[in-house]
Amino acid sequence: MNLRQIEVFRAVVTSGTTSRAAEVLRISQPSVSKTIQDLERSIGFPVFDRIKGRLRPTAEGQLFFREVEHAFAGLAHLRGAAARIRDFGSGELRVASLSALSTNVIPHALSALISKNPGVAITFQTNLSSVVRDHVASGQFDVGVVSDEIDKTGVEIRPFARFRAWLAMPEGHPLEAQSVIRPADLVNQPFIALSPEDTTRQQAERALAAEGVKLSIVLETPYATTICAMVAAGLGVGLVDPLTADLFQGRGLVLRPFEPEVHFRTLLILPPHRPASRIVEDFIDELFQTMDETGKFGGGFSC
Repeated sequence: MNLRQIEVFRAVVTSGTTSRAAEVLRISQPSVSKTIQDLERSIGFPVFDRIKGRLRPTAEGQLFFREVEHAFAGLAHLRGAAARIRDFGSGELRVASLSALSTNVIPHALSALISKNPGVAITFQTNLSSVVRDHVASGQFDVGVVSDEIDKTGVEIRPFARFRAWLAMPEGHPLEAQSVIRPADLVNQPFIALSPEDTTRQQAERALAAEGVKLSIVLETPYATTICAMVAAGLGVGLVDPLTADLFQGRGLVLRPFEPEVHFRTLLILPPHRPASRIVEDFIDELFQTMDETGKFGGGFSC
């Protein structure tokens, strides 16, 4: 059995006669008949009943035709993939990101990319930075945005952005009256903290320890969005990046700068030993362009 036999069989079923199939395929009618006979010998059962010179699919032929249609759907997908690869390089973009940038920078960059490349297929996933790193290292994703505490072996690293940490507090909190929050202000304050391995938390704890302040942690989470939601719900205060917190301001959350300054640092990572496609490089350009539009998100960060 070969692809040409399958193509001829499908043409006969969909056209209804060998003569019409021959016209569609631009071959002779005897060639169509011979190819069908060859197919039947190859697969070991008849696919047509020959009734008064006409071909009607047998029960087995009808079942076989359903499988043929699945195969041709797969071929159509391959043709579409080939067209996308021709027009956009890889033909698709698979992006993974830490949560902090998934509601602001990434959507804006993807929107800009799609407006210039409307046919590109995109997969986007949000996860822990360590998981994003593993997905990119294994080649499952084309580009990742992660925090800087990841294991940096096995991926190509590009510095991305640095964000100053701000203290988030519920609206009406006593610290709202202050223009700047300092370590001493956090004594006995219920604190919602990032995970212990987070480098921003480690920076903050060093700054606090230098002034003899120990946090009263009531909840730990790896996600800045969760810190914002918990703060807005009144569970405590926490250090967040301004991009994530921007969605929560005016919805139960207030921001104040924290001193001494501590920062969130993010990286772009790519699979090792694999040149980035044009669409990946275009997306990276859009990421940096989005970050340059500081007025859209507020201050406190830099590329």
